[in-house]
Amino acid sequence: MRQYILRRLLIAVPSLLGISLVLFTVLALAPGDPFAELATNPNVPPEVAMALRAKFGLDDPVYVRYLRWLAAMTQGDWGFSFVSRMNVDTLILQRLPTTLYVIGSAQLLALLIAIPVGVYAATRPYSIFDQIANTLAFIGFSLPTFFTGLLFILIFSITLDWLPFVYSSDIKATGIRWLFEHIRQAIMPVMVLGLFQAASMTRFVRSAMLDVIRLDYVTTARAKGLGQPRVIVKHAMRNAMIPVVTLVALQMPAVFGGAIVTEQIFRIPGIGSLLISSILSNDTPVVMAVTFVFACLVVLFNLIADILYGWLDPRISFR
Repeated sequence: MRQYILRRLLIAVPSLLGISLVLFTVLALAPGDPFAELATNPNVPPEVAMALRAKFGLDDPVYVRYLRWLAAMTQGDWGFSFVSRMNVDTLILQRLPTTLYVIGSAQLLALLIAIPVGVYAATRPYSIFDQIANTLAFIGFSLPTFFTGLLFILIFSITLDWLPFVYSSDIKATGIRWLFEHIRQAIMPVMVLGLFQAASMTRFVRSAMLDVIRLDYVTTARAKGLGQPRVIVKHAMRNAMIPVVTLVALQMPAVFGGAIVTEQIFRIPGIGSLLISSILSNDTPVVMAVTFVFACLVVLFNLIADILYGWLDPRISFR
């Protein structure tokens, strides 16, 4: 296992280097200048703007700037934010826990809905429950997150006044009240992301279960006199989860993309809203660091998925 994980991490290194090179080149060639406001500000002397550009190496060739950025990254220096006037790693570490909290809760909610609904629908194909589940899954998958987010705000915040529609990271309460307020303000964004992911996962779990429950070993387990719940849970569902794990890992980029939209709707101070504001202000060091963090998280989740394969199916060996 250790050798497999180490080998996968070594394989991930050139992939991340290639991703970082493409991202850096695209951002360097994109229109816009982070010091454009200084050039048009009459209160800032031209020599000050030129000194800042020389300090950050903005006039150097792209390959020189990339090598400088890569060398600094290997030493733990993620750069300096031109807009926030602080180190990029500090800025990201302030926002990343909130994003991971929302995304992690949404993924957990999606799995808690999709697995039991998909498994039960597969055991009762073409029943009323199966038809209702498929219909709701199609509706949930068809509605984009920005629409459901606004719909939730209209219903639960404006009409019913149950939940706040603006996420606040500075809650004055303490103790149980502080925890309750954090959970309360996260309900809507988690529901928006979780229900969208659950819709596609439900269809996938149902399809995977239908393929597995028709196999010979499941029929043999039933012939031995095992009960239906034990056959489904112990023999069928475990193998059916292998393609589901693949789906969850491959959907992580889409989840982060949905989180960016959701954070904008609910004003969540996460890494997604930081990315949008940095793009609008041409804060390229922050944009580069955030997109690179997204790439690292995607690689990490794919590694976790590969490890789960061996746990779900012992026939899979790590070689």
